[in-house]
Amino acid sequence: MKLEEKTVKKNYIYHGRIINVRNDDAELPNGKPCRREVVEHPGGVCIAALTEDNELLFVRQFRYPYMEVIPELPAGKLEKGEDPFETGKRELEEEAGCVADEYYDLGKFYPSPGYCGEIIHLYAAKGLTYTHQHLDVDEFLNVEKIPLETAVEMVMSNEIKDGKSQAAVLKVKQLRDKGLW
Repeated sequence: MKLEEKTVKKNYIYHGRIINVRNDDAELPNGKPCRREVVEHPGGVCIAALTEDNELLFVRQFRYPYMEVIPELPAGKLEKGEDPFETGKRELEEEAGCVADEYYDLGKFYPSPGYCGEIIHLYAAKGLTYTHQHLDVDEFLNVEKIPLETAVEMVMSNEIKDGKSQAAVLKVKQLRDKGLW
């Protein structure tokens, strides 16, 4: 069975600083017309930085859509034309105040494929050297170390609700358990 849909016309209804929103005219696999609401996002990076003591560096920050302070791994959005790996290195230093000697590509995922085109790239890092944070003027966060095993428990108990952090924590745990990293 054919599954692909076609874009007939892109209809932009909002252009923002970070996102654009469209309400497209599209065609279903059976040829019938439909509408598709799409959020365009430049994409992002999440980096799981592991200390020599098997702790992950987390940041706690207020997330306005949820009106809540939540724990997350260091992360940020891609700048136009920026390589995801370079974004990850930049965000690690900006948010957590450190650089790493070794990185591991954990892959990528689509956080909301039903309506958003965002792709999040995941990396792990170790061999950390601490420098200092370079926070944006509108960025307020606290850095903390959480043992890997505790972070896994926090994912499973839903204390860590951020999807990118959940994915990266569980991938790092699998790699460590299998002796691959």
